[in-house]
Amino acid sequence: MASEDRWLAAQWPKIRPCLPAPPAYVVEVGCGSLGGFVPALDSCGYQALGIDPAAPDGDSYCRQKVECAELRAQANAVVACTSLHHVAELGEALDKIVQLLVPGGVVIVVEWDWERFDEATAQWCFERLGESEGWLHHRRQEWITSAQPWQRYLETWAKEHRIHTGGAVLGELDQRLRRQQCRRGAYFFADLANTTEADELHAIDSGAIQATRIDYVGTLP
Repeated sequence: MASEDRWLAAQWPKIRPCLPAPPAYVVEVGCGSLGGFVPALDSCGYQALGIDPAAPDGDSYCRQKVECAELRAQANAVVACTSLHHVAELGEALDKIVQLLVPGGVVIVVEWDWERFDEATAQWCFERLGESEGWLHHRRQEWITSAQPWQRYLETWAKEHRIHTGGAVLGELDQRLRRQQCRRGAYFFADLANTTEADELHAIDSGAIQATRIDYVGTLP
């Protein structure tokens, strides 16, 4: 199973209980080229729309940035899975997400707190990389080539790519929503060989690595 498929399969059981009951209208921001959770939402009886410049073709998708998207109706829920740290203007994107929601609507966010990606966590991941090239392979090779300490390399890379911190994402969410849940968890396992979510959680609990995943649920007042 490809890493993105592994990731989606692992996330859906966590996201599903946070959603309103079907046939609620659910929008996924940053569904990606594979369609994200839209197929799972459709199969569960939801009205679903995936928004992404690289979204697949079809009536269930909108091939635009969220800031430019126009909906047929306001959504009951918005899901954003590892997409907000990439947006150019975080505040603008979240303002648009709020506009998409009905009063009392729910926002479910999975994010990466890259500032917690310390050298011990990086080395733990790099020791478990498989043969298929992925983003962690590229980070390892770039770090080696840079000849910099890990933290300096990571900060430089994040600045160049304008990656928002987990704290910035949470701060902007809390300005607009009423926080219902915020938890930390495993983020890297889907991109690692012979490594389960339970393996990563065990390493987190033992203190060997950092928990860089954020699970956030908020509601619109």
